[in-house]
Amino acid sequence: VQLQASGGGLVQPGGSLRLSCAVSGSMFVINAMGWYRQAPGKQRELVAVINSGGSTNYAYSVEGRFAISRDSAKAAVYLQMKNLKPEDTAVYYCNADLTVGGVRSYKYWGQGTQVTVSS
Repeated sequence: VQLQASGGGLVQPGGSLRLSCAVSGSMFVINAMGWYRQAPGKQRELVAVINSGGSTNYAYSVEGRFAISRDSAKAAVYLQMKNLKPEDTAVYYCNADLTVGGVRSYKYWGQGTQVTVSS
């Protein structure tokens, strides 16, 4: 099972970006998926998460600006980011809570994708 993330880049303050992450492999069940980010010199932090029922949770700093969504048929999760601020600059990581072969783990990570907000 692998997670493949995409969609980062350089954007001006106030701009928008959309991150995507898809799970590939076989015999897995998605319990929840989310996005974390890590800025230089800081710890990795939760940005947003969506569970199998569609319930979402956001970090306070992004609430109202970011929206997480999913496409169950594609085993994918998206993060629409609007009104981006310089402090949103970080490497963004996709995370999945999966049950694979009957074993549940939340330690599935995609490769990071850089988001840089700068004028």
